[in-house]
Amino acid sequence: MPITRQISVERACAMLSTIKEFQTLSSSDLVEIASACHWHRCDEGEEIIRFHDQSNSVFFIAQGEIRVTFHSLSGHEVILCDLASGEMFGELTAIDGKSRSATVLAKTSALLASMTAVDFMNIIFSNRYVAEAILKRLASEVRRLTERVYDFSTLAVSNRIQAELLRIAKKNMTGPNTSIISPAPTHFDIANLVSTHREAVTRELSNLSKNKIVLRQGHDLHILDIQKLTNMVNMVRGSI
Repeated sequence: MPITRQISVERACAMLSTIKEFQTLSSSDLVEIASACHWHRCDEGEEIIRFHDQSNSVFFIAQGEIRVTFHSLSGHEVILCDLASGEMFGELTAIDGKSRSATVLAKTSALLASMTAVDFMNIIFSNRYVAEAILKRLASEVRRLTERVYDFSTLAVSNRIQAELLRIAKKNMTGPNTSIISPAPTHFDIANLVSTHREAVTRELSNLSKNKIVLRQGHDLHILDIQKLTNMVNMVRGSI
């Protein structure tokens, strides 16, 4: 992955200030972080990190989206998550020193900042606000993965699809009870997110459409009744 041309400190700080973990930092803190970063321009589909790589940099998404995936020995793809601008990835290897646990691809063209593991750990140890933000991020990931394990262990395929749509919808709210997912994820992508096949996704989306919960319009998927979808998911999840 090539390093892009150098950018000004002012522009670097402006883009880094959009990273969730850096949003409360002072200007001097952002300058310190910017001085430790390299910048990379990635094309759509470009591999950024490969499973079991020994690289240890942390990446910050200034523009675009990335996808974190895992491939089984049989070649089946599991989509672990998609991350948009303002997010970071690669911090686990920087913290524990082990090889990469997944493959990361550019879902769209993207502009990334990277930082070595040594610089990342130095910032954590020297800045309590960054340390607190990283701890909260890791705690949030544990909760997300706990919920996902619960879903995979206890929910039927149709319910897992509903839960995944609800998760995506909540990131794209357009009103108190509506959402527009644009562009809509493909049936294949949803299937890989919930470990099922494309036909099951097609059937469930058809059922949700008949119940006036979702509506496909062009490249967009409209969630018409988030509360109803939430109630459906909560009913099968129980008290989690």
